[in-house]
Amino acid sequence: MESDAADRLAHVLRDAWRTGRTIQDLPAALRPPTPAAGWLAQQRLADLAGPGYGWKIAATSAAGQAHIGVDGPLPGRLCERFRFSPGDVLPSRHLHMRVVEAEFVFRMGRDVPPDAGPDEVLEAVADLYLGVEVPDSRYVDFAASGGPALLADLACAGMFVLGPRVDDWRGDDLPTWPTSLVVNGTVAARGSGGAVLGDPRAALVWLAAELVRLGTGLHAGDVVTTGTTTVPPAVAAGDTVRADFGAYGQVDLSFAR
Repeated sequence: MESDAADRLAHVLRDAWRTGRTIQDLPAALRPPTPAAGWLAQQRLADLAGPGYGWKIAATSAAGQAHIGVDGPLPGRLCERFRFSPGDVLPSRHLHMRVVEAEFVFRMGRDVPPDAGPDEVLEAVADLYLGVEVPDSRYVDFAASGGPALLADLACAGMFVLGPRVDDWRGDDLPTWPTSLVVNGTVAARGSGGAVLGDPRAALVWLAAELVRLGTGLHAGDVVTTGTTTVPPAVAAGDTVRADFGAYGQVDLSFAR
């Protein structure tokens, strides 16, 4: 029955994507009772969503965990259908969470062995990129949905903009690296890489271990966006957004009216 419920929940979530509707309440029979059940539903939903290209990590700060009512980070699959490029105009009609996040992004150069330690995980990184996530949830009250249900919902994966590659970053102090989000020309939030589990690299190491625990792993070519570096500011239809990473560069996007 757990497998059947995971299939049914995945179809409910997929249909919410297609229609733009949010889910008021999950029927008790579909509500995943455990993280394992939520992960199974996420796998089924990812199968329905089409090709994936990597992972996001939700709730990599204490504030983020409190915001969605979980006690630790959550992994979510990034789906190609929600991938955008810098300068794109993103659809806004069905946005529910309506926030943006400036994030450090890693691209893996090779597979990470299941028993890899932190140094080996970091050595498998090919590149650092800049990115902006537009997280979203298919649940009306996502903050009260609980970790297993959010895990099923791709850990609030929404749209994602992969920005420029960063050169010569390995010796830099990512925890203190400043970031900001500018909405309609006004600075709406400031932060740094330290908001992401203390260091974006620590978030990547966490994900590598968590995916092994869940029965999969990080592979060559995977893109990993590590979590928001600021308190996520609100956005609306017609807004312009710039994620500023100082000397590293910036990522620009806008939302359709």
